Amino acid sequence: MATPLRLFILAGEPSGDRIAAELVRRLSERVPVEASGVGGEALSAVGVRSLFDMNELSVMGWADVLPRLPKLLWRARQVAQKIIKTRPDVAVMVDSQVFSEIVAKQVYKAAPDIPVLLCVAPAAWAWKPERATHLKPHFREVMAVLPFEPAFMRSVSGPETHYIGHPAVNSMAFRKSIPEHGPLLLLPGSRDGELRRHLPFMRVVAERLAAHPKVTGFILPTPRRLEASLKQRVADWPVKVDVISGEERKASAMAGAVAAVAVTGTVTLELALAGVPMVTTYVAERRQAKLWVKYKVKFASLPNILLDQAVVPEILQLEPDVEQLVSAARSLLDSDDALRAQVEGFAKIRGLMEAGTAEDPRIDPAERILRYKTAK
Repeated sequence: MATPLRLFILAGEPSGDRIAAELVRRLSERVPVEASGVGGEALSAVGVRSLFDMNELSVMGWADVLPRLPKLLWRARQVAQKIIKTRPDVAVMVDSQVFSEIVAKQVYKAAPDIPVLLCVAPAAWAWKPERATHLKPHFREVMAVLPFEPAFMRSVSGPETHYIGHPAVNSMAFRKSIPEHGPLLLLPGSRDGELRRHLPFMRVVAERLAAHPKVTGFILPTPRRLEASLKQRVADWPVKVDVISGEERKASAMAGAVAAVAVTGTVTLELALAGVPMVTTYVAERRQAKLWVKYKVKFASLPNILLDQAVVPEILQLEPDVEQLVSAARSLLDSDDALRAQVEGFAKIRGLMEAGTAEDPRIDPAERILRYKTAK
């Protein structure tokens, strides 16, 4: 019988949890896997028992991070000590870049022979490109989920980087036509700060667009841990909103949706890969806004970044202005040409994500991870 791969894997939020679970599944098809780490529902479903609640790491922006900083640093030490003590064949940190880098530095200092990999590169191409060089030597390599990231990492002398694709390519079927009528998806994010800033926006969007002839209702997909609380929070809204959880239900909702209003993030890539037209938005903290200005960020949403053009509307705000968001969503729904143009752009994204680039084609992430087992 083959020697098991001893894997430590960490994910800090739902999108990373899904990517991590897909990695474990791919590895398990090739070799026996003994996995431990930190994760959520998806990793639990493939047999990984989490050291603590993954949601402790799901923070973004200084307003969310600062109150939790002592506990986050304590959790980082706990994770690093676990890796150092158990000495896995390889440790894979999925997303949660700041937390993951703190862990990787501690592991490297105490046990530099333990290979630590980063899956999902930080958005150094958007701001602070020097962050890419700081990843060396703590991470042996980076497994990127965006096809242009390997070339970027080479250009700034970052770690060895390979494009592995994104699980949504497999889980989201691409639809080439848009329903004449259907539900409008509301996607306010999953972090506490995101929900606090964006859920009131979604309420107004639902209220203002409830009578639109193309909109038959509203669906709010969310992680299972948030389903009950969000159902309570939308119960008094002036229009009915169906709160759902689970990847299968989300994929089904995307298949039938007329469009979506979404917070910029991984979900915008999932929508594009499913062929769902969208308007994106984000209410930034002042520090985030300063970074956007300082580094002259051209686009914030992944579909626009991937095509380097304004395929989807971006309503980025410091002072909340819901009227701008409602107007953009209404304009999209009113224009069949705008809806079709987005889907045409998404088809290009789908092809790029499925194949990668000529210089950096998509590879199987399991092959990269297994190199460290055979190398020992």
